[in-house]
This record gives sequence, C-alpha cells and structure tokens, in this order.
Amino acid sequence: MTDLILLATLLDGPKHGYQLKKQAGMIFGQGAIHNNLVYPLLRRFTEHGWVSKKSAAGERGQTKQQYAITAAGRKELIDRLSDFNQEAARAEDGFRIRVALLAMLPNTSQANILAARDHALATQDAHLTALQKAVELTVYPAEVVKFMREQIALERKWIRRLEKLRSKNCSPQEHE
Repeated sequence: MTDLILLATLLDGPKHGYQLKKQAGMIFGQGAIHNNLVYPLLRRFTEHGWVSKKSAAGERGQTKQQYAITAAGRKELIDRLSDFNQEAARAEDGFRIRVALLAMLPNTSQANILAARDHALATQDAHLTALQKAVELTVYPAEVVKFMREQIALERKWIRRLEKLRSKNCSPQEHE
C-alpha cells in the first residue's frame, strides 16, 4: 500500500524525499512516514526505472534528492492499481486508494475494481447474516454485527454512486 501511495504522490510533479514522507503520511492520517520505509522504496523504484532521481540545491545550501515518476512508473502504478483480485478486494484501504485514482485507470479496470469490492462486501454481509442466524448473540456482539452490516450497506450504496459517476463521466472508448 505504501508503495502505491508514494508513486501516486509523484503524479502531480517531482518532490524531495521529505515532501514525499509528509504527503504520504498525511494520506495515511499520521505524521511523516519513517525514512526506513520511504527511502528503500524510492531506491527500488529508481532501480526499476519507475522513478528518476536528480540532485537539486536546497534552501540552505544543502543538496537534496528530487524524485519524479517516469512513464514506466506511471504504467507500473496503473498496472498495480488495476490488479485487484477478490483477496485484495477485502481490504478497505486498497479499495479506497484505487477509488481516489479511479480516473487514471482503464474503464475495464474501474468496473472490475468496483465489482470486486461489491462482491467482497456481499460475501462479508452473507457471512454476518449467517452468523446472526446460527448464534444467539448477546447485546454487544449483536450491536457489533449490526454496525458492521450497516457499514457494508453504506459502502455498497457508495459503490452504486461511483458506478453512476463512471457512466456519466466516461465514454465507452475512454481509457481503453
């Protein structure tokens, strides 16, 4: 997930490592991401040709490394975002990052992502329904199951809204 976020933060232009750490951390809802996570990923991205790196003068005379996504990196990001199987569809965060970047994906990938998440949610809801029928839940466990089912219903409603947005904003040939 962090690798997708880091690549995606470079879509709007080159950034220094510190900027990437802060921006990715904000996306994750925390402070800057730790160096031990960011810089090894950037090194790997550079080795694969997904990100270019150049030295640039800093504000206080120091030399900073500036990173930019390459065409190969953009393709890799699109490929990885498009790879969304049923196992991946069970993860909320993976789905949300894909929704945030949905416009850059081919129509078929967009449709597959929404359908896969909807299927995963339907499966989870069926499991919770079976649990409610099979086990007599006490008050608080029953509340947890009820809350989870409400969340599932809300997310499935959101997916319907996203599908409508897709149908309004994309012609059949767009992104193919």
